[in-house]
Amino acid sequence: MGYDKGMGAKSKKRRYKVFDPRLQREVEVEIRRDRRLKRAVKWEQYRDGRIVLRLPFYLPWREVPRLIKQLEDELARLAKKAERLTDEMLAQRARTVNRKYFGGKVPWVAIRWVGNMQHRLGSVTLGGNTHGHIRISDRIQHWPTWVVDYVIAHEFVHLLLPEEGHSAKFWETLQQAYPLTERARGFIRGYFFAKGETDEQTTEETAL
Repeated sequence: MGYDKGMGAKSKKRRYKVFDPRLQREVEVEIRRDRRLKRAVKWEQYRDGRIVLRLPFYLPWREVPRLIKQLEDELARLAKKAERLTDEMLAQRARTVNRKYFGGKVPWVAIRWVGNMQHRLGSVTLGGNTHGHIRISDRIQHWPTWVVDYVIAHEFVHLLLPEEGHSAKFWETLQQAYPLTERARGFIRGYFFAKGETDEQTTEETAL
């Protein structure tokens, strides 16, 4: 835990750094007074990993180190929860994709198969307590490995470019990172075509 001494004692904001075991790096914690809070202390994590910790106005600044320690404990608890939610075989694939195509730079936290995806093959949470949690539809569990790897890579790029959506920059980054992108997208479109679904139904959100 670190404290930015450049912030004055009477400042309305103070900044700390804590280690987030889910992201495997330090993240900035900004302390803010919030007139709307009566008793509870609340925190929120943004897409870039930054955390804002909001305090009631009555709470003295001397309580902040204790609250930072509580936050560190909560991040550790969330990391353990992410481990329990992760499918290890799928995680091995994700680690391979991250290392081979992204130089190990993607800050993913958990990955698992899910059976409740009706229209998507994969999704990732950006921001909040489950930031970096990836879910892959179990209907592709027996697809070719290189197609599953593409779906993982697709979600990885969302983590690297959280504000881009499916922009031109997103697709360019994905194609540069994963060389089988167009081949995999062709496979997915062929799958939906064989099921009798039109191109209109096979959107970028559905077919990746």
